[in-house]
Amino acid sequence: MRRTIVALLACAFAVGALSGYLAQEMKTRDNLDAAFGGESRAHMNYLLYSDRAKEDGFKNVSRLFYATSYAESVHARNHANVLGTINSTSENLKSAVGGETYETEKMYPAFYDVAVKENNTKAQETFREAGAVEAVHAGLYQKAENSVDSGKDLELKTVYVCPVCGNTFIDSAPDRCPICNTPSSQFMQF
Repeated sequence: MRRTIVALLACAFAVGALSGYLAQEMKTRDNLDAAFGGESRAHMNYLLYSDRAKEDGFKNVSRLFYATSYAESVHARNHANVLGTINSTSENLKSAVGGETYETEKMYPAFYDVAVKENNTKAQETFREAGAVEAVHAGLYQKAENSVDSGKDLELKTVYVCPVCGNTFIDSAPDRCPICNTPSSQFMQF
């Protein structure tokens, strides 16, 4: 009987210690996720600040923002590696398709509806455009996933991106963006 009680107490202690450890691990994971989000946002903000400083004629301030933007991306990458969010290319493409589809079907429509209720026409426009482009991205990632899953790289020569709405085209682009009407002469080429 005494052995049973000691064994039960030992098990209870082990379960308590394990659940405390697991709770701590979950908090660390939440912290890593929050840090990844913060560093990713800082990276993008600093890129945008760099562009603005350059437009305003402050080339060295622009370079400083650009360099720290890169540093923030290093932090984000390190956090992502610990989180284990970078997987095989096929798995990453599946994740990208899922994310883009979610944004198209759920996130941006909900955001758009709120912007309509609040009569924020600028937000309506950016949510509408982004939602439409995310559907394009989901299709492109699906095509890439199909190629990778068959053991081949995606065939493409040039990727064109509209600098206004982000619409993306493979190999050729229309004269104007069908989402925001920007002339293709302004598209970025990759």
